[in-house]
Amino acid sequence: MNIEFASKLNHFGKTREPFFFVIDYAAKHFYASALASLEKGILYRIETQTNAMENVIKKPFSWQKNLPSKEHYLSQIASVIEEIKSGNTYMLNLTSPTKVTLNCSLENLFYSANAPFKLCFKEEFVCFSPERFVKIEANQISTYPMKGTIDASIPHAEKMILDDEKEKAEHVMVVDLLRNDLSMVAREVRVEKFRYVEKIQAGTKELLQISSKITGKLEANWHEHVGDIIAKLLPAGSISGTPKRKSVEIIERVENYDRGYFTGIFGIYDGHNFDSAVMIRFLEKRDDGYVFKSGGGITLLSDASKEYDELCDKVYIPVF
Repeated sequence: MNIEFASKLNHFGKTREPFFFVIDYAAKHFYASALASLEKGILYRIETQTNAMENVIKKPFSWQKNLPSKEHYLSQIASVIEEIKSGNTYMLNLTSPTKVTLNCSLENLFYSANAPFKLCFKEEFVCFSPERFVKIEANQISTYPMKGTIDASIPHAEKMILDDEKEKAEHVMVVDLLRNDLSMVAREVRVEKFRYVEKIQAGTKELLQISSKITGKLEANWHEHVGDIIAKLLPAGSISGTPKRKSVEIIERVENYDRGYFTGIFGIYDGHNFDSAVMIRFLEKRDDGYVFKSGGGITLLSDASKEYDELCDKVYIPVF
């Protein structure tokens, strides 16, 4: 657990000072600031809460993607499957970087993209995420794991994904993992909604996404411990694996690249409630250009070719 991160958020919570934060996947690097003194160049939207300007002129842009090697990704999947067969993991989120070219600023992408959770961080990276991490409201903590995606244009897509044994197994495992995670910080934890279907826009394509809702009760003084609560839940179960610690070790070895802030968390606290999102659908600016990072869950039932297609489907900017 990142003690410095937890302590800073706890300090804000004790004084009911509204704050913004972002923390990377490995929970090593973070930024946390009172909302009143948020640095220039940080733009966020967490559903209806935002510091973005209204009626900004969105400049037309173009971009191209150079998809990762299918052969290489399939070899990585094979490595994960061997780990599963050895009993070291049961479900693991495997990701990969995709090089892209882009002719506009990340701020312009932020304003152009449509997503419930958006962040532009100092022209270093931008994300447009469909996935909430945890929300705390009226002493109740909720998390919303997303696992299972299908192209909505496929005939009978909803029935197909709900009946798919691999997708079902993957979702059950991540729900069980996050239920256990919430039990570390809350009481009376329960799965309130299980495997419901949501529609999300993926550029010109519409996808169906399967989600669940898990809730638990917190003590009335949770504000004083908000940093401890969030730090204990990192990394998010939906983008790591189960069991979490061993899966993270395997991810580091098999992926062999630095996720950085991709699959980390960002969020805000308004003095009363807390909300946050998982940083997926993520585009990063590097010295040598731009990289889009995406991935998906691997289980023993995974079809490697379909997993590669899902990886590629998730490389999109939700402009529609």
